[in-house]
Amino acid sequence: MDEAVPTSAARSRSRVRGGLVTVGTVLALLAAMGLTVLGLGSADNAVASYDASSWLWSAARSELARVNGVTARVDTRMEVPAARRHPMQVVQTDRLLVLRDLSSGQISTLDLATLQIIASTPTTPGLGVSVALHEDAAFVVDAVQGVVRQLDSRSLAPVGEPVRYPPGITGGAFDGEGRLWVAVPAEGTVSAITPAVLPSATGSPVSPLRVESYDVAEASHELVLSALDDGVAVLDRTAGALVTVVRGTARRAALASTLTGPGIMPVRTSGPVVPVTVPGQRQVHTIADDAEVRSFTVPGDGDRLGAAVAWAGRFYCADDAAGAVYAFDAQGRLTDTIQGRWGGPLELEVRENHLFINAPEAATARVVDDSHQVREVDKYANDVLGGDPPPEPPPPPPPPKKPEVSRPGAPGSVTAAAGDGQARVSWRPAAANGAAIIRYVVEGAGQRLEVGANQRSVDVEELTNGETYRFSVQAVNAKGSGPKRTSNPVTPTADVPDAPTAVTAEARVDGTVVVSWPAANGQGNKVARYAVTATSAGTNAPAGEATGTELVVKAGELEYGTQYAFTVVAVNDKGAASESSPVSNTVVPFTVPGEPLEVRASTVADRPGTVAVRWAPAVANGRPVTGYVVDVGGRRSEVADTTATVGGLGDGQNVTVRVWAVNEAGEGTEATTTARTVAPPRVTVTGSSATATAATVTFTVDAGGGQATCTLGRSGQAARSGPCSSITMGGLTPGTRYTFTVTATNAAGDGTATRAQSTDALYGVATCTNGPDGDQRTYCDRDRDGRNGNEVFAVPRQDNDRQVGWAKPGNRLRAYCRVRGADIDSWIYNNNKQSTWWVQVEYSGRNYIPWAWLNLEGGDDINVLPTC
Repeated sequence: MDEAVPTSAARSRSRVRGGLVTVGTVLALLAAMGLTVLGLGSADNAVASYDASSWLWSAARSELARVNGVTARVDTRMEVPAARRHPMQVVQTDRLLVLRDLSSGQISTLDLATLQIIASTPTTPGLGVSVALHEDAAFVVDAVQGVVRQLDSRSLAPVGEPVRYPPGITGGAFDGEGRLWVAVPAEGTVSAITPAVLPSATGSPVSPLRVESYDVAEASHELVLSALDDGVAVLDRTAGALVTVVRGTARRAALASTLTGPGIMPVRTSGPVVPVTVPGQRQVHTIADDAEVRSFTVPGDGDRLGAAVAWAGRFYCADDAAGAVYAFDAQGRLTDTIQGRWGGPLELEVRENHLFINAPEAATARVVDDSHQVREVDKYANDVLGGDPPPEPPPPPPPPKKPEVSRPGAPGSVTAAAGDGQARVSWRPAAANGAAIIRYVVEGAGQRLEVGANQRSVDVEELTNGETYRFSVQAVNAKGSGPKRTSNPVTPTADVPDAPTAVTAEARVDGTVVVSWPAANGQGNKVARYAVTATSAGTNAPAGEATGTELVVKAGELEYGTQYAFTVVAVNDKGAASESSPVSNTVVPFTVPGEPLEVRASTVADRPGTVAVRWAPAVANGRPVTGYVVDVGGRRSEVADTTATVGGLGDGQNVTVRVWAVNEAGEGTEATTTARTVAPPRVTVTGSSATATAATVTFTVDAGGGQATCTLGRSGQAARSGPCSSITMGGLTPGTRYTFTVTATNAAGDGTATRAQSTDALYGVATCTNGPDGDQRTYCDRDRDGRNGNEVFAVPRQDNDRQVGWAKPGNRLRAYCRVRGADIDSWIYNNNKQSTWWVQVEYSGRNYIPWAWLNLEGGDDINVLPTC
């Protein structure tokens, strides 16, 4: 590892102190925000120091959950009002929790001993302002304006004077020793701020902040920062190098041949090895303190990787698209894949000797201990608060098809403006052609300068006034250098106009940003044009040029929801440029929300005329989504979340469903789908069958999108319930024709169908079995004088004058009905069967035989016959 410039002394560039924080005047203590504690009483849940807990944000529920790392359980949940679906920055110690709502800009301090909000203050919403917390020291970092302000973490009152840097700083994280680190791309430096000691009493003097700066890169390089246990690691994306500053010594590891695209790092790195992730190439490079570099590839496709995090000798890398976190050992071997029902970005943080994996849009999280045991956390655990969690987010879409990768295109609109002994060169971005641009190279006047991909302007110094220069610019990506584009000729001169003053910016509802300024003094020459530069966190890039005193930046050219400020340079008719103006106010571009995603409408099975609609949140486009409008078949409703149930429609009605989001700018683009309300069922009989005493009807049911129940009925008998495919009804009379009605019922009503079916005739077997002794052995062989088995009579009694005949044993006789008559005992000839029932049978017409001598088929149940 090569040493950088000696850094035993602080960097000579001084930091300006004084003035007010530009994120807004810090207010006195405000009333509590009305947060609601869910679960156990706060008095019983005061947070002990070093309790291995971490507070995790749940955007879908607008809740914070305190997760115990040891038990992997939630012991307290807290609702944050008016923050549903808002991105939230959460920083914490064992005593305090500081929140910044990125959608509203509100910063609040939560006392973990009382679970009460004790202070809050506003900041400009959007990406660009962040908060940092270490013990009792809190900082607000306004990266766009370049202002770092220390606050009392409990009251959020200012402490001392702010530290001011050139606009467009990046970083803002504490190392393990309590120093706050920020990077200054405009200067190529990194700066450490030691917090002031908080006064012990009101009016006590405040110790001054100590600020140390170190050279880590050339000016205008793109820098990424990660705070270490003692110091900082700075990734110079432009030069392909990692610079670590530890105990005042900066060391540089060259990675130009290793990094094949823009790298990212976690905000905080624990341990001696720094991981650098290149999402576009799905690679992780780990750099040890002795400059040893190991590289490994993350499985899968796409470029939605988060920064790999070092934890307990392993490296954990989140893939937002796959909903997975991959774990690698020190040699880069895959050791584990942690899958979850996650949607949206994953957040990884090492805290209290545990790794916490949180998905703000999902109901679950994971905790990994130092032995790499992974446990699931239910953030909506019902033992803390009753009720069901919201539905799990839909699975992430598959990654897009990889584009064709080639060298970048030429930069657009390269312009140069001369100054006094210098020239400013700026350009529009080049086409990346499938691989992210790593740097731009500017050449001219015998100089070669490398500029960060997110800077796109550079001051070329040490030029000779009166001499004409041209400059070329080319982009570089993983595939190499693209074509050059040459600027206009410029001639440096001391005769330059004054810089514009009082630059103001305004974000409009149509997505445009208007930058305006008073006319500059040309100092004897005509001001021909003005060049406007947009600054965001870590970025300075041309926004456009104007011949008048106003520039309208087109909608979509600046990222919605990101903070920007602007500087303006005046250029006269001789091509000479002024110094940059003071930085403007900060604005956040915004417009109407995007189209709601994955809109799905379904029939509500148990409610007539009702449709359920569900969707994924719309892109907010710079202002919080305040609600959604749902139109179902002309019935309009407004909801706050991403579900709606709309009733009052007709049964079986096909409807068009339209959903759109609303924010400060108005109503966004609608998403549409179709749905159908539950319709009354339709029954189709497919067949029927019968026995002597039962009938079965088979059928199909179109439930109309509902949940149908089915019955089979007939006149004079209670309906019988059964499955909606086949129902059997018993208790029928043999040999009888019936008409059956199948009824299917759902929330919308009934559907019926009929079927005619006759039961089978019932037969009995004339039964007389000879006995074992004497005449018994032939008793049943034939008809005899006197009494005999199987005799058939015209009346239900043994009347010789009315005997019709004798049924030979084994004969099958059709049975019609039953009637009471003389008591007959079959004795040993039919198992001692004795009864007063007689059965009317088909024998020389309809005549009677004692049931004692007739065994009915199907179980010999006399009760299945009707009475005669």
